[in-house]
Amino acid sequence: METEILDRIEQVSAADWNAVAGDDNPFLRHEFLAALERNACVGPGTGWHPRHMIARRAGTIVGAMPLYEKDDSWGEFVFDWSWARAYEQSGLLYYPKLVCAIPFSPVTGSRILVRPEDGPVRAELGAAAMDLAHDRGYSSLHVLFPPESELETFATAGMLRRKDCQFHWRNRGYSEFDEFLAGFSSKKRKNTRRERRKVSDAGITLERRWGGDISNHDWRQLYELHALSFLRRGRQPYLSLGFFEEVGRTMADSVLAVMARDGRDMIAAAIFFAGSRQLYGRYWGCTDYYDALHFETCYYQGIEICIENGFRLFEPGTQGEHKISRGFEPSATWSMHSLAEQRFHHALTPLLRQEERHVDRYIEAARSALPFKNGFVEEPGLPL
Repeated sequence: METEILDRIEQVSAADWNAVAGDDNPFLRHEFLAALERNACVGPGTGWHPRHMIARRAGTIVGAMPLYEKDDSWGEFVFDWSWARAYEQSGLLYYPKLVCAIPFSPVTGSRILVRPEDGPVRAELGAAAMDLAHDRGYSSLHVLFPPESELETFATAGMLRRKDCQFHWRNRGYSEFDEFLAGFSSKKRKNTRRERRKVSDAGITLERRWGGDISNHDWRQLYELHALSFLRRGRQPYLSLGFFEEVGRTMADSVLAVMARDGRDMIAAAIFFAGSRQLYGRYWGCTDYYDALHFETCYYQGIEICIENGFRLFEPGTQGEHKISRGFEPSATWSMHSLAEQRFHHALTPLLRQEERHVDRYIEAARSALPFKNGFVEEPGLPL
């Protein structure tokens, strides 16, 4: 097996990359990663520098990893700022580091991309990423939001496990939204219905459009709303209008916008991405505060979309304990880490185990607060 490092995703064809990435997760597709690069969301001046790894055997691509050299820790959603400060206080440089992740997307998905028949390549690619970090003198290697099935591969390569929690919605074969609500306690069910009525009673209407039906005019309005969410926090948005317009064309069947209107005016919107079995809620924006509109646009509409399309899992983004009372269940997320400075690497081991125990207790406490009248029941066969 031979490996090659790419400074641009377009150095490999979309067909070759997607052959190993599959169609389950839209964020792993060549079209998504290329749109980030072509529209300057990653690259010079962004802190994200593509260093994608591909593996060939007899000239055929058998595996790949989305890798980036990072100048900072923005846009990762697995926070290691304190590690960087500890490095600097010891007279060491933490940046640049090497990260295996999808920029600005805290979404669980495979980080070692192979065809099912090329499974043994996984271990070789995991070791090759460690070798790359060592050979190029990076302070560390970080694999963000891999599935639990890949943790052992990275652990065998010498990486340390870190656990966190998000809140996901699971489709247990519901035929309609009311069937999902039927599992709630009476009080929680009434609260949810009251929230949804607040939006309709305010005269706000909601419209869904897939990428192929979103005009450039719509994208400009959607982008303005998205940008407001960042500007209100004093930051520029990570993604550009050009990025959204491009994925709307190249990933038309995977991009979905839910637009809220007061009359003809678009006052709020959420942009979703869809895989073969899962829905991902990503980008929200609103002109002003409207009672319960965020919950309706980002969560309840997403649940209805999953039920109508048969999606098994809905990942609405990071954080947000307010999701618990709306039926989003705590789900473990993972990252893997290796620090070149062995003193720091070994010091992290007990700290990460202690942190994991806290996360486990948090997940149990969150489960006890779910709105279901029969409590939390983990059903076998459903994705976590």
